[in-house]
Amino acid sequence: MKIKKLTELSLLTASALIIFIVEMRFPDIIPVQGVKPGLANIITVYAVYKYAPSEAALVLLARILLGSVFTGNISALLYSFSGAVLCLAGMIVFSRIIPIEYLWLCSIIGAILHNTGQILAAAAIMKTPTVFAYYPILLTAGCIAGAFTGICAQLIIKKIGKKKGE
Repeated sequence: MKIKKLTELSLLTASALIIFIVEMRFPDIIPVQGVKPGLANIITVYAVYKYAPSEAALVLLARILLGSVFTGNISALLYSFSGAVLCLAGMIVFSRIIPIEYLWLCSIIGAILHNTGQILAAAAIMKTPTVFAYYPILLTAGCIAGAFTGICAQLIIKKIGKKKGE
């Protein structure tokens, strides 16, 4: 990996980490565990459309690991990781189908997959199906947050960079 690319990816990771840590300081929007705006995902969506899949994965995984360490919330690592893996895999697939003009749609799909991964992890950890009662709330909030983060990423790409291969 060239130094310029490594520097870009490091800056994206640092930006996502800062956004994540600042967002953790916000009060909960609604009193349901797991409902957050997910503003650091703006960087993830941007990376999916701007960089190779492996590079976007590195940015996301570094943000999740460092975010868990810096916020002292290591127990949330499994929830974040399970949601992030499904989200990233889905967005990588759909970014090849969905043009950049509809990037926000790819972000919504990613949010749905992220919430699905989180709820499956919660069901496995808690060993109870009652966690699925939260799923409709998480999906609704996730779709709204996914649309917002996708629109933000789309504006950033229009402003500072083009899609990979252009």
